[in-house]
This record gives sequence, structure tokens and C-alpha cells, in this order.
Amino acid sequence: MTREHDELLALLAEVRSRLLIPVRGLTDEEAAKRTTVSELTLGGLIRHLATGERMWLQVLRDADGTLPDGMLDTAQYSMSETQQHWLSAYSAAAAETDEYVRSLPSLDVEVRLPTTPWSPPEPRFWSARRIILHLIHETAQHAGHADIIRESLDGANSTAQLA
Repeated sequence: MTREHDELLALLAEVRSRLLIPVRGLTDEEAAKRTTVSELTLGGLIRHLATGERMWLQVLRDADGTLPDGMLDTAQYSMSETQQHWLSAYSAAAAETDEYVRSLPSLDVEVRLPTTPWSPPEPRFWSARRIILHLIHETAQHAGHADIIRESLDGANSTAQLA
């Protein structure tokens, strides 16, 4: 494993931890509550990221352009099960992703992306590095969503809860 592996995984761990701050101390009912005009909930975000990280790991591992089952399913944005279920699933997905990335001799490996309805007609390829950067981007974006949802729920914000 290279220094780059370490640095990217450290940044991914940091944004994952920031995402989890807004769900601290919530009941399942609070985690499932909509607080804005958006359909997003805190529990739904955790489910989406747990599911999404597993799917991107499958894309990375398979590298053949196969679309993971459920990747386009918008139900992944709603909370099913309990909040603890999805927090555990997210933790397990993160650990599995980190372990696989650490095993890669190089982040330059090329991965064929799945074809989606919005994909160009020709196959697209990303490096493993680009997939990790995508996970960082996606997680950071949703951490911001989580902040807004939590602040709308009860006034709490992540900056005040960093400890």
C-alpha cells in the first residue's frame, strides 16, 4: 500500500465520520423524519451511503461494467429497518472498502463503469483512485445534507458536535 492509499482512505474516513455526527442520539422515528421539502431523511442518507458504498466496491472489484443490483433503485434513499441496522451496515461496508483498497498494489487500475440510462454510448473507465475520490465526494455532499436535515429537526449542527 502506498502513501496515496493511506491519504485517500484517511480523507474518506474523515468525511464518513462527519456524516455520522448529525445522527448522534436520534431515535428511529427522528432518523426517519423529513424536515425539509426534500424526501431525504437522516436514516435514508445512511442507508443510501451504506448501499452505495457496497455497490461501488462491487464495481471496483468486478471491473467489468456490470451494473450492481439495486444501483438505480431510488428506494435506497428511504429508511427501512432501524437506524442501528443501517449504521452497522455502513460501518461494515466502509471496513470492506478500506480493506479492498489497501490490497490494491496501485490506484491506477482501470475499472469499466456500469452503463446507466445517462451514460454515453461508449464504455467509460475510471481508475480505482477516481472511484475512491467519487466516494469521498458523495459522502461529503451527503454530510452537508445531513447537517441541514439535523439542524431543521432540532437545531443541532455538526460544528457544535465535533468532539
